[in-house]
Amino acid sequence: MTIENVQHTVDQWINTIGIRYYNELTNTAILMEEVGEVARLMARLYGEQSFKTPELAATAKEDLADEMADVLFVLVCLANQTGVNLTEALQKNLEKKTQRDAARHAANEKLK
Repeated sequence: MTIENVQHTVDQWINTIGIRYYNELTNTAILMEEVGEVARLMARLYGEQSFKTPELAATAKEDLADEMADVLFVLVCLANQTGVNLTEALQKNLEKKTQRDAARHAANEKLK
C-alpha cells in the first residue's frame, strides 16, 4: 500500500464509517493523545519504566503496533484535511535531510 493509497483509504473510511472528519484542532489533540500512548509503551518496553502488572507486558508489542497505527491514521486524517500530499511531503523532507545532514551525521563521533 502506498502513502497515496493510505490517504485515499482513510478518506473513504472517514466519509463512510466515520461519517465525517473531526475538525483539525480536535484531530491535533487526538494525535497528541495517541503519541502519548506510544510514548508510554516505549518507556515500558525499551526504557526503565515497568508495567504495573505482568499481564500488561504480555501484549505490549501488539499494543505498540496498534498505537503506532493510531498515530498514522490521525496524521493521515490531518494531511487529508489540510490538503497535504504526504508522498510529496516525505520526498521533499528526505531530500532536505539528505542535503542538510549527509556530512553532519558522518562526522558525528557519537554515531560511530
